[in-house]
Amino acid sequence: MASSLTKDSASMSGAEKTFFGHPRGLATLFMTEMWERFSYYGMRALLPLYLIAPDGLHMNPATATAIYSVYVSLVYLLAMPGGWFGDRVWGPRKTVAVAGAVIMVGHLTLALPMQGTFFAGLGLVAIGSGLLKSNISTMVGHLYDGPDDARRDGGFTIFYMGINVGAFAAPLAIGTIGENVNWHLGFALAAAGMGLGLLQYMLGTRHLNERSHIVPKPLSAAERASTLRKGMIWLAIAAVFYIITVVTGVYTLNWILVPITVAGLVIPVMVLMRIKRDKDLNAAEQSKMSGYIWFFVAAAIFWMIYDQGGSTMAIFADSSADNSIMGWNFPVSWYQSVNPVLIMALAPVFAAFWLALNRRGKEPSTIVKFSSGLVLVGASFFLFLMPLTIATDGHKAAAMWLVAIYFVQTVAELTLSPVGLSVTTKMAPAKYASQMMGVWFLAVTAGDCTTGLLSIAGIDLNGTGVVTLQAALAVAAGVAIFMYRNKVKQLMGDVR
Repeated sequence: MASSLTKDSASMSGAEKTFFGHPRGLATLFMTEMWERFSYYGMRALLPLYLIAPDGLHMNPATATAIYSVYVSLVYLLAMPGGWFGDRVWGPRKTVAVAGAVIMVGHLTLALPMQGTFFAGLGLVAIGSGLLKSNISTMVGHLYDGPDDARRDGGFTIFYMGINVGAFAAPLAIGTIGENVNWHLGFALAAAGMGLGLLQYMLGTRHLNERSHIVPKPLSAAERASTLRKGMIWLAIAAVFYIITVVTGVYTLNWILVPITVAGLVIPVMVLMRIKRDKDLNAAEQSKMSGYIWFFVAAAIFWMIYDQGGSTMAIFADSSADNSIMGWNFPVSWYQSVNPVLIMALAPVFAAFWLALNRRGKEPSTIVKFSSGLVLVGASFFLFLMPLTIATDGHKAAAMWLVAIYFVQTVAELTLSPVGLSVTTKMAPAKYASQMMGVWFLAVTAGDCTTGLLSIAGIDLNGTGVVTLQAALAVAAGVAIFMYRNKVKQLMGDVR
């Protein structure tokens, strides 16, 4: 057994070192993603708790949920322009380096004990995460000899394990420091994590494929000038508008939250309409896009509920749950480690299960898996009604109720999310093959922005009526897809 993560590909021959049989560059990207996710999920676990804490920003739960939802939606919304920067301006390698630096500065800004800098820090982390998200996955693909390289799928599996390792460790470390010692020290620890990731990335770039240096479709001088000019004009308009709202005394936080949430709903619709109306698409591609809209809308409903695990449920846990097991108390942020550890434990089980069913010719179709994921995430919120009911008149709900909800949501995620990624690549029109992953991320944006708008409207997302309504909506969407599966199959054409 090798004494390190890397090993020789051919015994003691001095051949090029590999990372579990994969190109050495995968280790660099694995560690970069792991530390970036460590910083991101650690900060995200602290965010809603800091917003409502008396020694934090002391906001009401609705405002905290709105801010959390808008922040998460921005990360996914900015993944599309982040991919554009990698393709047209800097190339993937440089874009990821810049992204890491921006994320680290953002966390350091959050670590400053000044309320005025807090939202600037959130914005920087969202921008950096958007820049990094698309481009680092692109570089993983560059390590292999095209789509037919037998190691490619395994390489991405190892890479995505880095996401869950970082996401699992982050709440345990950053959450403990932030909740039990000092909020801003927790944010500083997130900055340190990203700093370590950026350092090892810069030291390991020599192991990356040379293609990651290349700008695939560089902007011409005229395009660069036009893009810069338009960007500056829009920036100036926004600056003047917000200066006026501040000077006139009408500015509130909603002047930022509402436009972002509305944009997060409008932009996905505009993008889908632009692709659907493209006259360059043939009849088969048009049909597939019509079928894909079914999946997109359903996915938005799924993520609307699923991502409340970090906001609505975390706020409930902070105020109404007995966060202890057998007398041992733990920080509220630790609940955010449940999902990644379950993902690591259950993902191989699901993969083996689907493979076994496939060999028997009984593997469920894409539509059945997708509808099952929706029904399950709806069931998780029906289950949420139990601790909500228990936590009345000063009673506290047991921690295992929340763990059970996260378990059901994880099973739902493993049923729907990989299928969504797969069906996105399969149904993408050739003209938009490289853009469709960004379109899939927009479903997350739409779901989180819906949550944000509900919170801005003052709706109590921890109310039993609202939880029941959301659960019923998800179940109804899952049932609807199943009932209309023949119509959707017809629209999907040769995709199964």
